Amino acid sequence: MKLSAFAKVAAIGGIAALTLTSCATNESGADTGDSASSSLSGELVGAGASSQDSAQGAWVAGFQTANADVTVNYEPSGSGAGRETFQQGASAFAGSDRAFKTDEISAGPFEGCATGDIVEFPAYISPIAIIFNVEGVDSLKLDAATVAKIFSGEITKWNDAAIADQNPDATLPDQNISAVHRSDESGTTGNFTDYLAAAAPEDWTVGSIESWPTEFGGEGAQGTSGVVSAVTNGTGTIGYADASQAGELGTVEIKVGEEYVAYSPEAAAAIVDASPLEEGRTDHDLAIALDRTSTEAGVYPIVLVSYLIGCEEYADAANAELVKSYFSYIVSEDGQSTAAEAAGSAPISEDLRGKIQTAIDSIK
Repeated sequence: MKLSAFAKVAAIGGIAALTLTSCATNESGADTGDSASSSLSGELVGAGASSQDSAQGAWVAGFQTANADVTVNYEPSGSGAGRETFQQGASAFAGSDRAFKTDEISAGPFEGCATGDIVEFPAYISPIAIIFNVEGVDSLKLDAATVAKIFSGEITKWNDAAIADQNPDATLPDQNISAVHRSDESGTTGNFTDYLAAAAPEDWTVGSIESWPTEFGGEGAQGTSGVVSAVTNGTGTIGYADASQAGELGTVEIKVGEEYVAYSPEAAAAIVDASPLEEGRTDHDLAIALDRTSTEAGVYPIVLVSYLIGCEEYADAANAELVKSYFSYIVSEDGQSTAAEAAGSAPISEDLRGKIQTAIDSIK
């Protein structure tokens, strides 16, 4: 849906309300060390994935410390809203828990870009945790089929045999399961359902989708924080969220091959490094084709690869300079370690960083 002129102003106004400051260092496209050495100035507006919220806070803080005359505003409005805001020219960049599909790129529009070509790359890699709140149970082991049946409503009790057989040492109550899902269009939902569609196709038949299927029922909640809050404050609840926000909730180990694997940044990074780039993309569109069915030891398959998206050529040269510098800081070693400390994400590999920097360098 195309944003009206009023909606664009409202979007920018809402984004501008979120300005973060703190301390960190910077490198690559942005100046390092004393902020007095930076020649950058202006306001940079971004919006999108709520999964990136903690990381964006750290990135904004570090970048603004090194570039005192720059203000970066990021609104964690959700992946779908972020992509739309970027397409309509109301933000200079977007965060998204999936890359644009090739037909979406062809259809456009990208009103802030001088051409229809975009730069997109994975900037934030994190496992998606399956979180639950069942009294007396801190951890569970589940295979893909059982997870699919829980979230589709086929399994409705916590002491169902499919759960109990995989968790013989757990005391599971005769209690109804309340499955919580994202109510908004969400890249986290897209990644979660992509795993279910690949790993349990007979039990999850609706495919990889970003909007939750209404026929499955359950409780909807807005954004990552909404899902976490609903699971935390409910009884017998289960949901899915970026692992950085799982907190003290119970979490699920996922069956991979013959083993059960707990989520970790290392396990998330392992599946990304083992997966190829998608075919049919331009040189600077670095979408990853994740292998959700890998049986390699230590791989956690429910991983969120969250992208940053910008124009290859901006209509406004000032946006190009700021985006290029900010993106370069984010993918730098300092930027990635800052996000890891703030959000528990997995730093990108050196090989992937090189490919990404080449894409960023193309921005003009």
